[in-house]
Amino acid sequence: TDSTQPCKDSVFFRDGVRRIDFVLSYVDDKDGERKQERRKVYEANLEKVGLELETEDKSESEDGKTYFVKVHAPWEVLATYADVLKIKVPFKVNDIPDNSEMPMNWLSTPFRLPEHIMHPEPDFFTAPFNKSKSDFFLIDDKDTFFPPSTRNRIVYYILSRCSYFRDECADKDKKGIKRLLNNGTYTAAFPLHDSRYWTRSRDDKCESERYNLYKHWARFLCFFKEQPLNLVRKYYGEKIGIYFAWLGFYTEMLLFAAVVGTICFIYGFLTYDDNQWSKEICSEKIGGNIVMCPLCDKKCSYWKLNTTCNSSWQSHLFDNVGTVFFAIFMGIWVTLFLEFWKRRQARLEYEWDLVDFEEEQQQLQLRPEYETKCTNRKMNRITQEMEPYLPITSKCARTCLSGATVLLWISLIIACIIGVIAYRLAVYAAFASIMKDSPTTHLEVVGPYITPQLATSVTASCINFVIIMILNLMYERVAIWITDMEIPKTHLEYENKLTVKMFLFQFVNYYSSCFYVAFFKGKFVGYPGKYAYMFGWSTLRNEECDPGGCLIELTTQLVIVMTGKQVWGNIQEALVPWLMNWWGSRKARNHPESLYSRWEQDHDLQGFGQLGLFYEYLEMVIQFGFITLFVASFPLAPLLALINNIIEVRVDAWKLTTQFRRPVAAKAHSIGAWEEILNGMAVLSVVTNAFIVAFTSDMIPRLVYMYAYQPEMNMKGYINNSLSVFNISDFLTDSRPDDDENPAWYRDYRYPPGHEKQYSHTMQFWHILAAKLAFIIIMEHVVFVVKFLVAWLIPDVPSDVRARVKRERYLVQEYLHNYEVEKLKIQLSQNSNECNCTPMIYPSLSKHEVLSECL
Repeated sequence: TDSTQPCKDSVFFRDGVRRIDFVLSYVDDKDGERKQERRKVYEANLEKVGLELETEDKSESEDGKTYFVKVHAPWEVLATYADVLKIKVPFKVNDIPDNSEMPMNWLSTPFRLPEHIMHPEPDFFTAPFNKSKSDFFLIDDKDTFFPPSTRNRIVYYILSRCSYFRDECADKDKKGIKRLLNNGTYTAAFPLHDSRYWTRSRDDKCESERYNLYKHWARFLCFFKEQPLNLVRKYYGEKIGIYFAWLGFYTEMLLFAAVVGTICFIYGFLTYDDNQWSKEICSEKIGGNIVMCPLCDKKCSYWKLNTTCNSSWQSHLFDNVGTVFFAIFMGIWVTLFLEFWKRRQARLEYEWDLVDFEEEQQQLQLRPEYETKCTNRKMNRITQEMEPYLPITSKCARTCLSGATVLLWISLIIACIIGVIAYRLAVYAAFASIMKDSPTTHLEVVGPYITPQLATSVTASCINFVIIMILNLMYERVAIWITDMEIPKTHLEYENKLTVKMFLFQFVNYYSSCFYVAFFKGKFVGYPGKYAYMFGWSTLRNEECDPGGCLIELTTQLVIVMTGKQVWGNIQEALVPWLMNWWGSRKARNHPESLYSRWEQDHDLQGFGQLGLFYEYLEMVIQFGFITLFVASFPLAPLLALINNIIEVRVDAWKLTTQFRRPVAAKAHSIGAWEEILNGMAVLSVVTNAFIVAFTSDMIPRLVYMYAYQPEMNMKGYINNSLSVFNISDFLTDSRPDDDENPAWYRDYRYPPGHEKQYSHTMQFWHILAAKLAFIIIMEHVVFVVKFLVAWLIPDVPSDVRARVKRERYLVQEYLHNYEVEKLKIQLSQNSNECNCTPMIYPSLSKHEVLSECL
């Protein structure tokens, strides 16, 4: 490009030499004298620090009103702050043999990416940069020694601490780009993408890594390819890199759970014809002759057992022996996932130079909001400087108000769940009233596959999902508001507080309906003549489970909520930023590409906020809860999660590469607080799945019947055995149906009328209860023992990584020592020549002693 007419789609200043490391934008409005003064002082202070600025006038911008200030960090500034931030840089090519190649590596060839994409730079030994020893490091070209991600991280560090007040001693709080963005002095601050995502940069000096990421990572057609994590880390920084590493590893591990879950589902399908209890239910001689008690008072009619034939067969697909095996398998799988992730994380820490990384600096950096709102000051014991602080009384009051707000919203969720339960009871009664005149042998509404129970369950689940999404949208704002009200000291503390609030709320919001169906529905029904009612209201009799069990309803609830959340989440993630960018850049589409500058293109994109990854983690952790807490009810849940995550990886990559400004590179050596949340859910999942198999599934009653009450060890007669008889003359007047059938049956283990203990529980009931409790204890202990054994056997850090870390530390010390010795030799030689003293004059003295004599 001609030097007088530089290409505007460039990441360099007008001279084509100095790289743009950051861009600030602002609009010069009419009432902006104070803002103009702040900008003037702030930019002058940036130049005092050593940064170089270049301003694009508003007449050059496509909207005619936005100014762009381009920021460049010269070598002296980069070297100084790399020393301050202890940024690790290469000093020698890594010569430790890499023996990590797997056998039969050729099998993975179709899934691999080109080597220059997977490993965009050689592996080096690294050490914290020291400006005084710059010749120790491998500096071939000072302009390219620090990669763009490191450069924008250093510049952002300066921008965050530079004052915009003339007399810095007068008010130390008036500093930082965050506050200038909050008060509208600047409209945006961002580092530049290095090129358009769909084509390489026309500048040969530009890396075009964004284009490579889009081509090899963000396109959906690459879904079966490995992720170029090293390139992601190089371009976006370690914090984003570690998220995609975790998401990719989680997706890989889901493949094993999905395969086993699918096999368990296929087992249920293949044993379809061996389902003896369903045959008895569907039989005209058995199920057709059993008249069941009404499922609601007055309006409901008697019904025959064989009307639930279809739901019984459907329930068998998920409620079989494979369910128990899969519940145990998932308890072990979640442990393997977490332990292998620790190993993967340790390997990434070594490969990405994060072994000695600590977040102390982040913890010491105060949030601008904290500095603004806290007027009191005290001495910081670490920095030995006066800093703002929040009095303990104010802190306690704010914490109590925050906790009360969280409890209020959780109570609101529970109230909504109770409302949905009341809806289920009322709708079922309405269905029964409509079909009251139908024959008792045919209770279906639309066809042979839709019963009142199924219709009620599906509509209630859909309504519950809509309520969940509305409450979730409202609570996001409330959680941010109450977290802001608490005035956390650092960004790390802010994110942890928000994480706890959001996860606690979403845990209750998404899982409460599943917990109700799994552990409460059908457990507190009572029996004919003495039914239990919600809040004592005679119109709302507690729900009973389907004769096939409540497991099929839990499956329906889980599928609707989990699938609905995933589909809606992916649509929202992809569509919303695309529409906003389309609307924001609609004017620019009328200009030639050569006039649409790189900084304007990125300015029109969406900003990737500091909480961008927070919402990504939250979405995946909620999904993790669905596939672990309730997986015993739906073995295909890991398969649905796997399909979603394959899409999720590419959607996240696509929107980050094409729809968002380039985030400021940040370091992180782990997934943070989310790891503890995952560990907690892993432990809870063992308990919930044990209870689902014991109390929601019919597995234990069947096994007790087969081994304790059936001499032939088969399931013949199970249906008659699992039902009890009731004399309709014992119905209360308010609950007695209009038509009479005598006798009627109900699902329970109670003595028949006329027995001395009529309607009290039989001994078989207590045997089954004991078997359920024994199963829970045995399953939990077996799984926990295996979990702890697996955790103990699998070290968190692979032995080869531990050895390589020790080896690298040793070599770093050795090379530094040799460097110091060589430097001292040169110094000694120069000093010896200057004072005409040589070791030959003092043959008995060492070089150090010779130098002393000369001095």
